[in-house]
Amino acid sequence: MRIHSKPLAYFYLALSMSLVGAYVALSKPLAATFPVLLLAWLRFGIGAIAMLGWLKRPATEAPLPARAKGLLFLESFFGNFLFTLCMITGVSMTSAVTASVTMATIPAAIALLSWLVLKERISVRVMIAISLAVLGIALMAFAKPDAGAHPGANATPGQGNHGLGQLLLVGAVLCEAIYAVIGKKLTGSLSPKRIAALINLWGFVLTLPFGMYLAWHFEFGGVAIATWLLLLGYALAACVVTVWLWMTGLQVVPASQSAVFTVMLPLSTALVGVVFLGESLNGLQMLAFAIAVSSLALTTLPLPRRGRGPTVLRRDPD
Repeated sequence: MRIHSKPLAYFYLALSMSLVGAYVALSKPLAATFPVLLLAWLRFGIGAIAMLGWLKRPATEAPLPARAKGLLFLESFFGNFLFTLCMITGVSMTSAVTASVTMATIPAAIALLSWLVLKERISVRVMIAISLAVLGIALMAFAKPDAGAHPGANATPGQGNHGLGQLLLVGAVLCEAIYAVIGKKLTGSLSPKRIAALINLWGFVLTLPFGMYLAWHFEFGGVAIATWLLLLGYALAACVVTVWLWMTGLQVVPASQSAVFTVMLPLSTALVGVVFLGESLNGLQMLAFAIAVSSLALTTLPLPRRGRGPTVLRRDPD
C-alpha cells in the first residue's frame, strides 16, 4: 500500500508515535501480572507469528553478509531485548508519567550518540537540548509520586525503588539511541519490514530460555481475559502496527521531517498514565515534563533555513 496524501501521512506518523507512547504506559499493568522476562517472551512470540510473512527475503534483496547479521543481533539485543527489560521494569518501579519525561529525551540521546559514534556534528541548539534533557530527568528523579493518584494506581511490585526505576528508564533511552544508530547502517541493505521481523525473531530467541522457565512455573489460569487482550494489543502494536504506520507515512514524508512526530510519544505516555492508570502530575513533575518536551522540540523541529546539523532518523521506507 502506497499513499500520496501528505495530511494522511502526517496522521499515520502521529498515530504511530502515539501508539508507542500508549504501550509504554500500558506495560505497567502487564508487568504487575507477568514477570518481565515472561512478558517480553510472550510479546516477541506474538510478534514473530504476526510477522512470519516479513521474514522471507525478497528476490530483489541480496543475501545477508556476515556484518549485517552481527548488526541485526546487536540491533535486537539493545533495541528489543535490553530496551524491553529496562523500559518495562523501569515503568513498573516508577510511573507512566516518569517514563514519558524520560522517553522525551530519546531524540537528544540519539543526537549525542551519533556525535560520539558516527562523528556527526552537533549544533548549538542540540547541545542545549541535551542539557535540558539531563535537567528534566534530574528533576523527575527528585519528584515524589503524587499521593493524589487513584487508590492502587501505584501499587506495583518495586514501586518504592523509584531511583532504580529512573536509572532503568535512562537505560531504555540509551538502548533506543543505540538502536537508531545501528539502524542507520542496516536500512542501506535491508527493507524495514525484514529488519523488524528479524530483530523481533532475535528478541524471541534471546528471551526463550527465561520465558520457558518462567512459563513452567507461572499460573496462566489466573490471568484475566482483559489482561490477555491487553497483552495481544501491546504485542501487535509494539511489533507490527507502529512499524507499518511509520513506514507508510515515510513513503511521503522525509525521514528528517518525520522526527517531529516523536513529540507524540511522551505526550501519549503521560496521557494514558493520567487518564487510564489513575496517575497525576504534581508541580515538579509538570516542570520536568515541560523541560523534557522542550528538549525534544529543540532536537527535532526544523530550522527556518537549511542546515547540516544532525537529524534524528527513523526507519527508511521500503
